[in-house]
Amino acid sequence: MSQENVDALRAIYEEWGRGNFRTGVDLYDPLCVFIPFVEFPAADYYLGPQGVRKFMLEFLGAWTELTIAAEEFIEASNSVVVAAHWTGAGRESGAPTENRVFDTWTFRGRTAIRFEGFTSRAEALAAVGLSE
Repeated sequence: MSQENVDALRAIYEEWGRGNFRTGVDLYDPLCVFIPFVEFPAADYYLGPQGVRKFMLEFLGAWTELTIAAEEFIEASNSVVVAAHWTGAGRESGAPTENRVFDTWTFRGRTAIRFEGFTSRAEALAAVGLSE
């Protein structure tokens, strides 16, 4: 199942890399939990597809021309770590921004039950039971 999950994520991040953040909603389990990285200003947790949608609407509202492109996919049992590169500009400031993050996705079958962001590769790998 892991390769199927990697393929699903690859398709989603290809679209996110084009700035299309409407894709991927069907991947979330009805009971999924989304936890943005701790350093994020609105760090909290969000439940279910509606919670993820709420976060994304607020998050995307702060940016212009945002893209999130995958650089690497690391399989770990029923999880996948995605090293991703963000680029965009703040809507109010216009300041260009780049960031590298590590998203961990945990699956039950073909749906994501947990999606968590990290700014550290080591922390993301540890979250899914791997080490550098």
